[in-house]
Amino acid sequence: MLDFPRWKVIMISLTALIGVMLSVPNFLSDEQIENLPGFMPSSQVTLGLDLQGGAHFLLEVDTAETIRNLLLEKGQTIRDDLREQDILHRYNVVGEGLVVRLTNPEDREAAEDVIRDSVVKVGASITDVGTDDIVIEDGSGGTINISLSEAAVLEKKSQSVQQSIEVLRRRLDETGTRELTIQQNGEDRILLQIPGIESTEEIKFALSQTAAMNFHLTNLSVTEDDLLRDRMPPRTTRYPSIEKDPETGEPLYYFAIRDEIMVAGEDLSNASYSTDENNRPAVSITFNTRGAKDFADATRANVGKPFAIVLDDEVISAPRINTPILGGSAIITGSFTVQEANDLALLLRAGALPAPLNIEEERTVGPDLGADSVAAGQIAALIGLSAVMVFIVLSYGFFGIVANVALGINIFMIFGILSVFGATLTLPGIAGIVLTVGMAVDANVLIFERIREEMRRGKNVLAAIDEGYGRAFGTILDANVTTLIAALILFQFGSGPIKGFAVTLAAGIFTSVFTAVSLSRLAIVTWARKKKPEALKL
Repeated sequence: MLDFPRWKVIMISLTALIGVMLSVPNFLSDEQIENLPGFMPSSQVTLGLDLQGGAHFLLEVDTAETIRNLLLEKGQTIRDDLREQDILHRYNVVGEGLVVRLTNPEDREAAEDVIRDSVVKVGASITDVGTDDIVIEDGSGGTINISLSEAAVLEKKSQSVQQSIEVLRRRLDETGTRELTIQQNGEDRILLQIPGIESTEEIKFALSQTAAMNFHLTNLSVTEDDLLRDRMPPRTTRYPSIEKDPETGEPLYYFAIRDEIMVAGEDLSNASYSTDENNRPAVSITFNTRGAKDFADATRANVGKPFAIVLDDEVISAPRINTPILGGSAIITGSFTVQEANDLALLLRAGALPAPLNIEEERTVGPDLGADSVAAGQIAALIGLSAVMVFIVLSYGFFGIVANVALGINIFMIFGILSVFGATLTLPGIAGIVLTVGMAVDANVLIFERIREEMRRGKNVLAAIDEGYGRAFGTILDANVTTLIAALILFQFGSGPIKGFAVTLAAGIFTSVFTAVSLSRLAIVTWARKKKPEALKL
């Protein structure tokens, strides 16, 4: 236990040094951070809503509207398929289902076969063939009752919430806000928190706007020089790419887009991650009946030409039409990574809010309240930390000084970890840090008391130190593992401030074990071997 090879000394020292370096930006001003050398980290811990102030919304996605729209789309598909087979009928939406009434009841069997052919599998994966999106219920005579399957409803609700989250993120990023929190809360609710915003009016305005996405043909007659100078011919508009230069923030490309809409974005029914024939990441898109017809006509007439997907007046993709696309679905290929393909699929689905958003809860937290909370927390932490440090020095002398140094490094390392992972610090998070500081002190007390016991048994200093750390390690490990399990459960099932508490608690557990068991032991063993004391004043 007292043997510290050179590599272990270097690893412990480097870990402590890196942890301290990562925390340094949190104690500097923005101007000082800009003047740091290039090798120094610059990320800081983000202050949460309760510390910085801002706006808090709880939004409900009106999924009933999305389910009704899904029923209408399915009804239109079934109507067109029955018409192709010359089966006379009428249909309408009743409650959460469709009712198809046949003019000739004897067509029932043929109609059911047509409806079964329109079934789409939902929830399909490599290991699961998926579930039918509709269920044909028992009916009588010329009446056929159709309802959406539970899997289809759940998928549509989940998709609507995720689309709404992405649309909100895009819209609110455009207002210049940063570090906003948008996450699903329950089955059909969205938690929106925006630090640094005092007035909610601008947010409400952003929520009420309608994003527009459409498919357009590009104008190949426009030269690069005309594009740069924005000299567009009639019925052509210059649009920037969604990709921006990381240094200047300017668009990387510009496109000459014909004003005529090839296919309206509202006719896009779905977009999802897929792969091309070479198993490279791609995006699969599906249109409704009207969109499929418009897309087929446009691609048939423009083979070899590129078209552009324009979202919020930016071009998010400009693929080339290689062959006519007649089936109502297509695959967009490109130099995508898996993440980029998933992001693009989400963007395509996020052209407009899929359902109305109802504000269930609205709160504003002023920055003054956050400043008061920070000041109160600082005072409490300083008083508590000072009292603990004085107590441990009076109780354990030199060992207490070593414990205090390790405790200070522990706090720096916690902030370093939070900075690296971009964690948000809230008041419960501060409570988590205070709790881990107490656990670190407790670990040192356990170790030093064990060393005292070994000294009373007549062992020499080095043997007592060895036995003290060895015997206390098991107890320290058990206590921290059980606390870590509790932190993981809180993180998994909690939300908002509870997760903040769990993150800081988990980070503090790792750093406190490291500083109490490894760092302080290295310092004490190095001192004991150099000084060779015959007794300890503990």
